[in-house]
Amino acid sequence: MTGNDIVVLGRLADPYGIRGWLKLHAFGDDPLDWAQMPVWWISRDGEQWRECGLKSLKVHGNGLVVLLDGVDDRTAAEAMKGVLVGAPQAALPATEEDEFYWGDLIGLEVINTADERLGKVVGLLETGANAVLRVLGDDDVEHLVPFVSAVVLAVDEEARQIRVEWGSDW
Repeated sequence: MTGNDIVVLGRLADPYGIRGWLKLHAFGDDPLDWAQMPVWWISRDGEQWRECGLKSLKVHGNGLVVLLDGVDDRTAAEAMKGVLVGAPQAALPATEEDEFYWGDLIGLEVINTADERLGKVVGLLETGANAVLRVLGDDDVEHLVPFVSAVVLAVDEEARQIRVEWGSDW
């Protein structure tokens, strides 16, 4: 399956313990719901994805830990550090109004309130406080736009546009 068919849910982080558990850095809300999907998809590069069975997902401290098929000890878990986890869009729960999967935002045109085109969304960053849109302009200048309600005024997936309160020179 190609990267265009997969929604990236998170990234595997450091091993946890000696039995193959890994910490999971989730890129979205309600990651415990992902336990309902018995198969996850994994990728090192975000392009070539392969199926991987999910054995367990649970809360540990302030984070999450996950146990995947074929990852049975700490050495195998160390080899998985940095791997992306995802799922086909069809396998994911439907979003509520004003909720979006990151993959749905990639490629949308970003226009500010002065009707200036800032560019297209090429990626997102998770800063801890909020997500940030990576917007690449036609002049190859990258704008980092906070994905918060004070800045993002509207997301129109049908028109493939995001309207923002953000200057072109910021």
